[in-house]
Amino acid sequence: MAKSSSGALHTFGLFLLRFMVGWVFLSEGIQKFLYPAALGAGRFAKIGIPAPHLTAPFVGLVEIVCGAMLILGLATRYAIVPLLVSIAVAIATTKFPLLVHQGFWAAMHEARADFCMLLGLIAIACLGVGAFSLDRR
Repeated sequence: MAKSSSGALHTFGLFLLRFMVGWVFLSEGIQKFLYPAALGAGRFAKIGIPAPHLTAPFVGLVEIVCGAMLILGLATRYAIVPLLVSIAVAIATTKFPLLVHQGFWAAMHEARADFCMLLGLIAIACLGVGAFSLDRR
């Protein structure tokens, strides 16, 4: 494969990775506001997150803003950090108890998207944002 087409594929691949990870966080953040009982404050209360009526909207806002920043490639490295914290807390509060109570395979099934998001964030941090980003403009 020619170097220029390889570079274009690499750039497009980085954009797709940023778009996918950013879109999931953005859409999950919006849903915390659209469905507060199931995905926002109600869910946070159910899993024991303190002050759920404050923390759920805060997390939702972080996911919306930082998810959009990932999609745009704007201050991407700064957007990754709060999203890493968000996904780490999600894994610790929802998947680890599942592991303890229902076993490895049940936890792995439920954690598949969370682990993809975690590794996607780490990959973006390692690989950079690519040319299709506001960071590069």
